[in-house]
Amino acid sequence: MSNKIILVSEDLNFFEYFIQKLRLRKSDEIFRFSFEKLVSNFHLVNTSVIILNADNNFENSLEILKLINEAPCIIFSLNEIQTKKNKFLKNGAIDFITPFNTEEEINQKLNIALKISSYLDKKEHYRKFLIKGGIISENNEVYLDYKSIIESELERINSNSIPAVLVAISPNEKTKFLLQANQIETVILNQVRKNDILMNYAANKYFLLLFNINIETAQKLWENIKKQIPENIYAGFANALYKKRENLISEVLNNLHETINNSKNSLTQDENFSDLNNNFKNFRQNYEKKIKNIIIPVFYQIQQKYNKKLWDINLTEEATKDTYLLNVKSKYNRGVLRITIPGFSIINIDIEYYGKSLKNKRISYAPEEFESGVLEDIIEQFINEFKKETKNDNT
Repeated sequence: MSNKIILVSEDLNFFEYFIQKLRLRKSDEIFRFSFEKLVSNFHLVNTSVIILNADNNFENSLEILKLINEAPCIIFSLNEIQTKKNKFLKNGAIDFITPFNTEEEINQKLNIALKISSYLDKKEHYRKFLIKGGIISENNEVYLDYKSIIESELERINSNSIPAVLVAISPNEKTKFLLQANQIETVILNQVRKNDILMNYAANKYFLLLFNINIETAQKLWENIKKQIPENIYAGFANALYKKRENLISEVLNNLHETINNSKNSLTQDENFSDLNNNFKNFRQNYEKKIKNIIIPVFYQIQQKYNKKLWDINLTEEATKDTYLLNVKSKYNRGVLRITIPGFSIINIDIEYYGKSLKNKRISYAPEEFESGVLEDIIEQFINEFKKETKNDNT
């Protein structure tokens, strides 16, 4: 594998001067760019070592350095002015070179930078592998198989008694379509630590696993994150230590939905199911209409989201007066999510699988707890479990 070294300078004499100082191998590639040309060749930067001639170009050099991000950058300057040197190092430069450095010192600094570049190159290859395997998203380091991640992390958390908090994050139904793609995850990843884990479980909905933290501190962190997102967004929190995966996910989603239900923008806030109409017939019609106005749009949105994207899996829906069905079928398996409304005090969601390993279950909600976000989360988990089972059958 070749090492890419990028020399950046407005002074053409710098290139020849500096190349003479380097002990290059046959596999090393040297690129020479002006400041302007570097910007148009940024595709090379992430896996290269940058040597930036900052002499007489302090401001431009500082701006370039801020754009470079992770790539190892060494600053060259005729004068090692401490205040300027500190600014460069603070903004990500890994070292500083002047003409007073010996050839030996210059190459030692270069070798350290090349090792960093090699690590970043391997990381980039590994990232492409994870994207291709459907493990992380393409734009950010957001994990897609949240169940496997939570399962494996809980083993580590519980065996080492690591305090941790799982956060469930979601916009409400009115605002989730106003947010740009990746907007939430980009803000979150810029605020959390490298070892914290962000996972996607539905469109614009996330689980965030925070380590060595308690709920109070996690809530303060969330308040800072929320301020940077322009639309209404909510979070539920649960301690992860000594929990099982299913119990933890159920707890944190319940806490999330409770937060949404208690907010002013909750879909059920303005429509209180407990206000019985004196006219029983009208009350029943209003009640059924409210339930239908939650279920039908969610079923439609799920159909649109997964239409022609489930490969060998078919998704269909049925509805009768008091029952709503969402069916998933593959070559070997079948599953159904059945919503029944037996009266005015409870709504039952039955999930039935006809495969090998998935277990059937029932989830029940009081009418005031039942809202679009709750139903969407349940359906997303239902489809993801079925997809995973189908994938296992095909391998």
